[in-house]
Amino acid sequence: MTRVLLFGASGFIGGHARDALTADPRVTEVVCPGRTTHDLLDGTPDALAGLLREVAPDAVVNCVGALTGSAGQLVTANTLVAAKLLEATAAAAPRARLVRLGSAGEYGPVPDRVPVTEDSPARPVSAYGVSHLAGTRLFQLAGEAGEVDAVSLRVFNPIGPGMSQENLLGRAAARLRAALDDGAAEITLGPLSAYRDFVDVRDLAALVVAAVLAPTLRHRVVNAGSGRAVTAREAVGLLADAAGYRGRVREAGAGPQRSQAVDWIQADIGRAAELGWSPVRDLATSVKDIWAAGEAR
Repeated sequence: MTRVLLFGASGFIGGHARDALTADPRVTEVVCPGRTTHDLLDGTPDALAGLLREVAPDAVVNCVGALTGSAGQLVTANTLVAAKLLEATAAAAPRARLVRLGSAGEYGPVPDRVPVTEDSPARPVSAYGVSHLAGTRLFQLAGEAGEVDAVSLRVFNPIGPGMSQENLLGRAAARLRAALDDGAAEITLGPLSAYRDFVDVRDLAALVVAAVLAPTLRHRVVNAGSGRAVTAREAVGLLADAAGYRGRVREAGAGPQRSQAVDWIQADIGRAAELGWSPVRDLATSVKDIWAAGEAR
């Protein structure tokens, strides 16, 4: 039976991870400290070690991170937090399984139509990707050295109920809702020609559970994707259909700097399958649920 210490439970992915962990009968307790208990960004490794000694977890899951911000802010959230977790866990809970969320942004441009494996060259093209790659590499080194039982899940494009406007489909849903309210004949988004691997956040949460509960880890880096690439245009079209919007979707400007140089990416999810995991929700289901969740709010 497993006690899990989960950071970031108030966020999009962290909230779904909390629900999945809580629902699993093998997990006895999920402890979700807020920032008032311990702030991973500003807190010290010693303070974090104190929390670990108090909770005595069998596993630690980190869903805290940053998508946007300056290079310094991204490194603080995505690299330094990883370093603190490794240091504190090694000191205070060396037998605990340590799971963090990385990003497909670590890969950068990849060969067209070839699913990317965890051993593919990592050549990030943004500070965001660099910050996550550094965190992943620290976890990999610590895991391989036997210092901490650590694994990074390289998350592709997470979608699903509750997603924010920091992500394309969350932004599109907000603009579709506004257009329907105002009777607008078009909405405007950035370029939608790139191929992306959209993974449902509930499937991702199930992979977090699988990583926490696996008896042993053969790999220190595991792709978290659907194993399918579709254009962002197709995903937005499905969302417009779910909304009943018949207006025009205009494409203008540039996409986020963290992803605009990558035209195509798809995860090879073989390592995740070794953990007994596979995605169960298709894109159409995820998109319908995004819209339904917004309507319910």
